[in-house]
Amino acid sequence: FIQNNIRCGALDTLMPVITRLGDAGCIWIILSLVLICIKKTRRAGIVMAIALLLGVIVGNLTLKPLVARARPFTHNPSVGLLIAAPHGYSFPSGHTLSSFAAATSLRLFYRRWGNAALLLAAAIGFSRMYLYVHFFTDVLAGAALGILMAYVARWLFFKLLEFRSAKSNQI
Repeated sequence: FIQNNIRCGALDTLMPVITRLGDAGCIWIILSLVLICIKKTRRAGIVMAIALLLGVIVGNLTLKPLVARARPFTHNPSVGLLIAAPHGYSFPSGHTLSSFAAATSLRLFYRRWGNAALLLAAAIGFSRMYLYVHFFTDVLAGAALGILMAYVARWLFFKLLEFRSAKSNQI
């Protein structure tokens, strides 16, 4: 649908730029490191970093090789790619997973900034379909898993704080 109905010159220029923001999760890794360096935002940064790490483990290291889904352009090579063909499997979208994991983590602590990050995450997810390197279900699963990883990361973080506090009270 996207290739036949939405593709246009302006988006052909914009979508590769948006997708590059999510390459290797770099923008989100940098943001988490910046947040960790600032005492006031440290908890959000740590939760974001944990969510990103969980996303790599669940998405890239577990699900991608397990599902082993080929990318859309391999099924229909007549569609010209606007970016270099990515290596690896398609399901789930790693760009989308990391973007939603980071953005949701940020939203759990800072609603306004988190909402802005979620808009960027959605744009990155859409760019992956627009660029014909992911199916809709890859992006949908990446978003759902990213959101789940953020909540799991927050739960783990506060459990760790609780454990640490209980341990220090024993001494």
